[in-house]
Amino acid sequence: MRKGVWVALALFPVAAIFASLFVGRYPVGFEEVARSLLSLRGVSPTSRALILGVRLPRALGAAFVGVNLAIAGAAFQGVFRNPLVDSRILGVSAGAAFGAALALLLGVPWYLVDGFAFAFGLLAVFLVVLISWRFGGSILVLVISGILVGSLFSAFLGVIKYVADPLNVLPAITYWLLGSLSGTRWDTVGKLLPLCLVGAGPLFLLRWRLNVLSLEEREAAALGVDVARLRTGVVLAGTLLVAAAVSQAGMIGWIGLITPHAARALVGPDHSRVLPAAAGLGAGFLVVLDLLSRSLLPSEVPLGVLTGIVGVPAFFSLFMRHLARGGGWR
Repeated sequence: MRKGVWVALALFPVAAIFASLFVGRYPVGFEEVARSLLSLRGVSPTSRALILGVRLPRALGAAFVGVNLAIAGAAFQGVFRNPLVDSRILGVSAGAAFGAALALLLGVPWYLVDGFAFAFGLLAVFLVVLISWRFGGSILVLVISGILVGSLFSAFLGVIKYVADPLNVLPAITYWLLGSLSGTRWDTVGKLLPLCLVGAGPLFLLRWRLNVLSLEEREAAALGVDVARLRTGVVLAGTLLVAAAVSQAGMIGWIGLITPHAARALVGPDHSRVLPAAAGLGAGFLVVLDLLSRSLLPSEVPLGVLTGIVGVPAFFSLFMRHLARGGGWR
């Protein structure tokens, strides 16, 4: 049974990516997709360009964003010992949103907007970590610092929206904040892949230590773990993942909250299994949602809106199931 679960988790994102190549307003058949992927002749230039230049990079981009948010959410829930924590707890999303809005307000080229979002997302968490270290580095201080810094950047974002041109700049800011992968191309995938590897690599290497962080700080320290330093390292690695995802796709919620819960339900609480399971679920889930966002209505549904519509009932179902069991958080 366990082997079957892992096979399903591995095949889920692959099947979702493959299915996304067929779905859209321009219909393509199985033979066209297969010939395009295998670089064979007999495919029209339009179909080949659509499959290889638009749909495939968009699906891969959605998969990487889902992996980033899911792994970061699982790591943060372990670090903070709180099942309600997700990637927004440390203010990285608010910082990235402010960075993108500032770039749009200043009129910088579109290819630099994601750079602004990424830089300010990292800046937000740098301030959080700095404040936390200054005042003891405990979980409570870290969480409060994240709330304060996130609220500050949200206030700055409100100022930018207030002074932005309501005809051009404000709609662009609003659209970015709703989240979308419509502009994802191979260059986006090229930006996400190295950041995903750099951020996820340390978390996978430290996955057994995340189990130790779920203990009380004194117990973890008694096992020879430098709790404050390890927590900071995990926070920074998770922040890199979230900042990369938000800078490329905008504000997409719930993935980092729901997929770790679903992963624990499937493979148990051990982080050595939760992280890869969450990665598979996050990748497949976001690819499916992106597929729906561009096919449900004549105009594309913002991805952040769709994740909220699907995420709230899913989380409510998980929460009710948890209460029915009457047990603690797995």
